Amino acid sequence: MSSISYRGTTALITGASAGLGEEFARQWAERGADLVLVARRLDRLQALATDLGKTYGITATAIAADLTRPGAGAALRAELQERGIGIQTLINNAGFGSHGAFLEQEPQQIADMIQLNIGAVAELSRVFLPDLVADGRGALVNVASAAAYQPTPAMAVYGATKAFVLHLTEALAYENRRSPLRVLAVSPGPVSTEFFDVVGTRDAAVGRMATPAQVVAATRRALERRSTPPSVVAGLANHLSTLASRLVPRRVALTVAGHALKA
Repeated sequence: MSSISYRGTTALITGASAGLGEEFARQWAERGADLVLVARRLDRLQALATDLGKTYGITATAIAADLTRPGAGAALRAELQERGIGIQTLINNAGFGSHGAFLEQEPQQIADMIQLNIGAVAELSRVFLPDLVADGRGALVNVASAAAYQPTPAMAVYGATKAFVLHLTEALAYENRRSPLRVLAVSPGPVSTEFFDVVGTRDAAVGRMATPAQVVAATRRALERRSTPPSVVAGLANHLSTLASRLVPRRVALTVAGHALKA
């Protein structure tokens, strides 16, 4: 894999306090990018920002924000403008899921999941996309999921939100195909992060878990191709699984997913 330098650019990463977000920050910092780290846990963001700044000689800015609040994306862009910070890469990583029957989910949890997984991704993409396209040196990366490729009983809302992310990002990649901006949806399968602590069960982890480093490396490989694809599934087993789900009748895919997720 080629190693592109991102020196001279700034990447905004949501959900950066742990897991995939932290790994995106480390790999982008390693290649010279300055960072804006966004999550709710400011103490963890500040510790990460200090560590990456010392290790890689980059500037990392920590900003606490609750992206389940409508309008948080526009407020974040306004704050960065006030600070004189321009963004060349946006990595929409923040999101969460839950496991269990739809009827058992709390309405507020459903609303928060939809707002964070869909609303914040769409808003942040929209408010920053003009800047990203105008500069053209960076990328728009939206983290979807292998769950986006078929209905997911027991994770019905989560799977549906990730299908939105996948389809939105692929459409944006096409709309901006004549721009040098790289637009990519990355769809990991289960990843060894705090995600399943929030979900509350490992029943949602179907198949072998990847590490955050593996998923971020797969993202970089896709971005650094001569022609960046609109989407990529991280991991061969996940790729084959999503391919199979598209080849069989949807009713079969639904049944298989339901058994796998113990719905």
